[in-house]
Amino acid sequence: MMANLWKKQKLKDTGLCRLGILFAITVSIVLMLVSVPRTALNRTTINQDDLDELDKDLEVKLNASLLRVARGNGMSLRLHRRNHFSPRNLDLYPNLAKDHVVIVLYVHNRAQYFRVTVESLSKVKGISETLLIVSHDGYFEEMNKIVDGIKFCQVKQIFSPYSPHIFRTSFPGVTTSDCKNKGDEAKTHCIGNPDQYGHHRSPKIVSLKHHWWWMMNTVWDGLEETKRHEGHMLFIEEDHFLFPNAYRNIQTLTRLKPAKCPDCFAANLAPSDVKSRGEARESLVAERMGNVGYSFNRSVWENIHQKAREFCFFDDYNWDITMWATVFPSFGSPVYTLRGPRTSAVHFGKCGLHQGKGDDGDCIDNGVVNIEVKETDKVVNIKEEWGVRVYKHQAGYKAGFKGWGGWGDERDRSLCLDFATMYRSSSSSASP
Repeated sequence: MMANLWKKQKLKDTGLCRLGILFAITVSIVLMLVSVPRTALNRTTINQDDLDELDKDLEVKLNASLLRVARGNGMSLRLHRRNHFSPRNLDLYPNLAKDHVVIVLYVHNRAQYFRVTVESLSKVKGISETLLIVSHDGYFEEMNKIVDGIKFCQVKQIFSPYSPHIFRTSFPGVTTSDCKNKGDEAKTHCIGNPDQYGHHRSPKIVSLKHHWWWMMNTVWDGLEETKRHEGHMLFIEEDHFLFPNAYRNIQTLTRLKPAKCPDCFAANLAPSDVKSRGEARESLVAERMGNVGYSFNRSVWENIHQKAREFCFFDDYNWDITMWATVFPSFGSPVYTLRGPRTSAVHFGKCGLHQGKGDDGDCIDNGVVNIEVKETDKVVNIKEEWGVRVYKHQAGYKAGFKGWGGWGDERDRSLCLDFATMYRSSSSSASP
């Protein structure tokens, strides 16, 4: 009799235990499902549901932190909100290496190019140790889906809330009252200042310079993940192919730079002549800073930031020509970059402006980029014992060049200046 009672009690206890476990599992699943929308926040789409989930106080703060020019644009607010998402793949790569070089990849809408660049990045040795930031000029779902597939490192997306591509009827996009043709300002009551050649702004052209300047201010001063980063950041575009040794080489160059070239402002993965693959000599090279695979640290950014007016008022829609012709010369000494004797990055774009596509789609040969990767491109091919060959008086844009124009409108210049202060001043925006 006692044995039967004991047996019944044991069965009862076992049943309660199982019920408790089942209850705990159920609660865990429910909590997980509830938390997913709060953390993932439908990252692959942008829709009104995203805004509806916002805490009203947070929504007010986010809207207030936008420059005035974008506060009435719903897409700007949604993109601005997405810029506050945490990096992806934290579960796969929870920690960054102590000496990591942040990689910033800025893109527009050339998806075919972008896929090639991402595929090359996936084969770069050491890529899992760092943070990849993808900066978008506008929102394009095909580009967004490519980022969704990145699983080889931490990755964070940022979108310019001020891209002309998301403003359909107002500045920085096109407005009905904008001057369009040369001489319009004298004939009509249109809005806009011509450039030095008499031409009026084209939003898809000025977006090049706007995006670069917004991105620089954002990654150095605005993002929680990088605004305290003192080391180097490496900048690449959607039509740059990186060799497998690119990351280890840039780490080596940034480590050697203080001793090998203390006057160098930057380190580059490629020669300033984009058609060159390097000299293949056993020597480091100090030359003018190029625009393919360039990197610099916070102290250099501070020097650049101090020249915001020079950058924003130079009448050229190209960020790089603006830097070469007015910003770098204002530093008072030659701006050298340190690189190896063989390139670790290649520019393969054929369209020119990163404004998008040619008449027949992306400018790419049959959808394939044929870049030979040799064995030496798979390992660090920079030696610490090498000396430095200095290239002086190189050809290229320099002080005295007056610019190609396209950047004469006072509205663009004002917005550009606003980007320089949006993370450093609590005062309201002066932009239109």
